[in-house]
Amino acid sequence: MSSYVGFANLPNQVHRKTVKRGFEFTLMVVGESGLGKSTLINSLFLTDLYAGRQVKQAKERIKSTLEIETSSVEIEERGVKLKLTVVDTPGFADALDCTESFQPIVAYVEQQFENYLRDESGLNRRNITDNRVHCCFYFINPSGHGLQPVDIKFMKLLHERVNIVPVIGKSDTLTKKELVELKMKVIEEIHLNKIKIYDFPECDEDEDEDFKNLTKELKQAVPYSVVGSNTVIDVRGKKVRGRQYPWGIVEIENPAHCDFIKLRTMLITYMQDLKEVTQDFHYENYRAQRLSTPPGSPGSRSKNRSHTATNETDGHGAAAATANTAADSNKDEQLRQKEEELKRMQEMIAKMQLQMQQQK
Repeated sequence: MSSYVGFANLPNQVHRKTVKRGFEFTLMVVGESGLGKSTLINSLFLTDLYAGRQVKQAKERIKSTLEIETSSVEIEERGVKLKLTVVDTPGFADALDCTESFQPIVAYVEQQFENYLRDESGLNRRNITDNRVHCCFYFINPSGHGLQPVDIKFMKLLHERVNIVPVIGKSDTLTKKELVELKMKVIEEIHLNKIKIYDFPECDEDEDEDFKNLTKELKQAVPYSVVGSNTVIDVRGKKVRGRQYPWGIVEIENPAHCDFIKLRTMLITYMQDLKEVTQDFHYENYRAQRLSTPPGSPGSRSKNRSHTATNETDGHGAAAATANTAADSNKDEQLRQKEEELKRMQEMIAKMQLQMQQQK
């Protein structure tokens, strides 16, 4: 009898089903206006997600508030479909007072966790849409001489909820020496403030040497210095994407000019790991906190009050504390009403399940 059984084809079956189902990935880009976020996203995925966007004038930016814009596009490459959702945050850090400008972003990320938890707890769990943010490109101003206070505060608020990848935008405005010094300073300040950025998985001993060297190279390149461009330029008879300057041409896909190739390689190579870290670490932590302190419980109220007190220490006065106390009482009443509504829904679901069992 042959020693071949056939279960070696199981990976092929998983591959066919996965390709047929397609992939989903949500990428968030955060940073000041004018750092080339939109251009970089279009350059990474060879698409135009912001064709109809209108650039705001300076006088409009003074009064602008942060907005959350989502753009989805389905990309197909060699029969593999990827539904890419890009979450942009125009207006971030544009106002004179940026102390609360990032709260809508934190609320959006947690709302996606809440939506996924609700769908996961429902009756039909087969077709759950995963809109959780799997990766966040945080753009750092190249002329800021390191991390600004708004950068530190934002990343510390969000590093427990999303995989943060620091990116230095428009790095062609710096010399090589300035860029090296800025990278070292950014990494030093990240470690000093105990900010958790995306940590590459450790390579197994049986991994290929080329893959180990690639992972090591990608780790050392953080934060990635990038230049985005959708303009095709002729360089010595070769068509390249880059930027034309009086002193020369910056090729975005040239490793000697910027880290664009490394950033794209990191995103594609570790896209599945980014999703797994989101599921196994960030979402599970949120789920544990959410289930241990459901809405309306005393623990959640004390947590909200402590969060309010933290905000007060960041610059709010006694008048804001009084207003927050009144708002907390209203929130407590709303949470109590929501808890009663949740109980009624659970009773209805229990009745429906009982009816279904009787019919069977």
